[in-house]
Amino acid sequence: MQPTPSSVPQRRLARQARQRLVEGLCAGLPDLDKTVLDFLTTLMTQTGTAREMQSHRDAWMLYQQRHAVWTDRTGKAWRDALAPHSSTTRGALATNGAGPQFELLSDDVVENKILASRMALTVSEQVSQQFDTLRQRTQSLEGQELDNSDILRPEAVCLLLVEQWVEAGLPRTDLQTVVDPLQRELANLLQKQYQAVNVFYVEQGVTPQTDLKSRVRRTAGGAVTGGGTNNDSGAGGLASQALAQTRDAMAAARGGMPPQGGRTPQQHPPRMPPPGYPQHGMPTAFATGMTPLARARQRAHGVMGQLRRLLTQPATGFDMVNAPPASAALAHALTAHRVHADTYYSGVATLMEDYSPAAVVQLAGAVRERSTELKKKASTAGEKAIIEVVALMFQSILAEDRIPPAVRVWFARLQVPVLRVALAEPEFFSNLNHPARQLIDRMGACVMGFDATSINGSALEAEIRRVVQVIEQYPETGRRVFQLVYDEFEKFLSKFLTEKQATSRLVTVAQQVEQKETLAIQYTIELRTMLRDMPVRDEIREFLFKTWAEVLALSAVRDGPQHADTISLKRTAADLVWAASAKPNRSDRAQVIQNLPGLLQRLRQGLALMGINGAIQDTQIKVLTDTLADAFLSKTASIPQAHIDAMAKRLANLEDFISDATLGDMPLNADNIEMMLGIDASSIHVVADNGAPVEDAMVAWAQELQPGTWYTLDHNGASAQVQYAWQSQRKQLHLFAAVDGSSYLIQLRRLAAYLQAGLLVAQDEEGLTLRATRDALAKLDANPERLLD
Repeated sequence: MQPTPSSVPQRRLARQARQRLVEGLCAGLPDLDKTVLDFLTTLMTQTGTAREMQSHRDAWMLYQQRHAVWTDRTGKAWRDALAPHSSTTRGALATNGAGPQFELLSDDVVENKILASRMALTVSEQVSQQFDTLRQRTQSLEGQELDNSDILRPEAVCLLLVEQWVEAGLPRTDLQTVVDPLQRELANLLQKQYQAVNVFYVEQGVTPQTDLKSRVRRTAGGAVTGGGTNNDSGAGGLASQALAQTRDAMAAARGGMPPQGGRTPQQHPPRMPPPGYPQHGMPTAFATGMTPLARARQRAHGVMGQLRRLLTQPATGFDMVNAPPASAALAHALTAHRVHADTYYSGVATLMEDYSPAAVVQLAGAVRERSTELKKKASTAGEKAIIEVVALMFQSILAEDRIPPAVRVWFARLQVPVLRVALAEPEFFSNLNHPARQLIDRMGACVMGFDATSINGSALEAEIRRVVQVIEQYPETGRRVFQLVYDEFEKFLSKFLTEKQATSRLVTVAQQVEQKETLAIQYTIELRTMLRDMPVRDEIREFLFKTWAEVLALSAVRDGPQHADTISLKRTAADLVWAASAKPNRSDRAQVIQNLPGLLQRLRQGLALMGINGAIQDTQIKVLTDTLADAFLSKTASIPQAHIDAMAKRLANLEDFISDATLGDMPLNADNIEMMLGIDASSIHVVADNGAPVEDAMVAWAQELQPGTWYTLDHNGASAQVQYAWQSQRKQLHLFAAVDGSSYLIQLRRLAAYLQAGLLVAQDEEGLTLRATRDALAKLDANPERLLD
């Protein structure tokens, strides 16, 4: 008699499987450790800003000290996780235990779970097939779903790893730095161990629950019959089996289980995510601590995962690693389409000139018709599925009302080139950063803020037309041509978005302001370094750090660091330090008297450059002359001449010693912007940093914004539709252009604060291709027959 699922021997077998998995994971810890150490070592050797290089070195040194503690603690935590499964009475204990417990979680606990959840999502994408088989086999032994904290689950493995990283005294920020190579190595390790445990199960004769579906035969009429015979021969039987598998794959893709054995959905309700988890698999408590950008990326990975599961189902059989070449008939049809593309779309393009809804509908119909013709040429289920998915994606893109009608015809012409790439490169369905997807998303994001009349005949429309024509001319080059034109489109945008005279001038001034402020900070740091060991009076120090560093920076930006005026002002700093040191002998005092008029003249020249004149200038000069008088009477400390000479030499070539880092938050003054422009700047809104608290993640997000994207900006109670036009070299200043001609120059941390408060919202957070993928999955969910018809 076959033992029941809840029998002790079967539970013992499941326990052995967990032990094998954990031992395998622990054996792989040295490889994980080496991956992290190698990555940090490589990172430390790379050039970067002074701050970045020091941070990388600190992370490397700390990991050298604590890595053994981390690996030991992680191995122990994984082994301890076996304890709940060490008893054969686990099911009874779980049933008789207390109900749900509620507790307040510390910030550290929540942050650990957020990071672990992100890792688990990436890891699960690689190991999902092996894990699903392992999960089903374990459930068949234990008769119940795996706990959320079951060590068999990737998320449980990741959470323990993250927790022990922090417990070992390693910063969570360092883990975020190494998370990419670490999660890749962990995914490889888990994949290997899941395979080993599945082999163990097979050797023990454990059959996964999903094998039962092969014993159920659906007829062409939709009826379900039992038995395991081979009476399904013939086109109708094979088609009905494929359709059944498609329905099952769609159910699995959206998180549910397909009905089995002819029972109603009420008898087999869909498998819902565990409590606290939304449909895309991220805990709601975790999701609330994420930035909108991070949440959007998590949702995107979920959608792509659904698509991959659909395309790799048995009915489709699409190989997501090595796709076979297109069948002869389909390849011929694709070639013929390229030859006749201009003729095919010319009539549609003419219709689109009137911008009418009917013309848009006709364009979508033409695209659908072309897909149907190509599908008839396909000889495999995989080819048909790819053609259908791409067709549905482009139907969604062409239905986007925010894309001007005149541009949609060029998006329509990309359908067949994208289909070529999708057939040859399965990565298109798994990589959000595939150049074909990136190109469509970027072009779509840039045109959504224009109406039909403003974009028609514009340089942007001409560039999109050129891009599409280049892609059509090189159909056999796959992703390479998409990458090429994507890079060219980005270069075009950098000029197009700032080509207006007023915008170009504002960009130039803003770049100079950032350069000046950054140089002032760096000059101050260098002056502090040079004067660190010199006995210089506080009055002189304060003047050099707070005022003269600004003078040097402004002169360097305006005239250049090696201009005669700038060099003279640099020499003035060294002369001032020398003049302010004690003068015990007659010759030094005579030299001070001789040089003083010229020194005071250069000091006044520098102050005037900063706009410091009149009484304010006289006050600053008096403070300096009083100090010089004390030095003349030897009331100050003496500074060796060699130190003065070294300072003068270093000042002359100061730019060779300072880094290119953005050090600190630079001030931004609206009045200075208008003064430097020399024009009426009433249409320029300068939004400077006001010290509002903002999360580091939001600052990082602000630095990742892509020029050309459209946003809704809520500023001073007024809402404006703006396009992100430019960011400065050091990403401290960001320019947005509104449709009414006004501009918003926003400082980095204030921009991050606007994003954090929801005052700056992207008009298209997802991107065209991701939304099109989701729409395609929804249509296939409602009508799975169309995938293979």
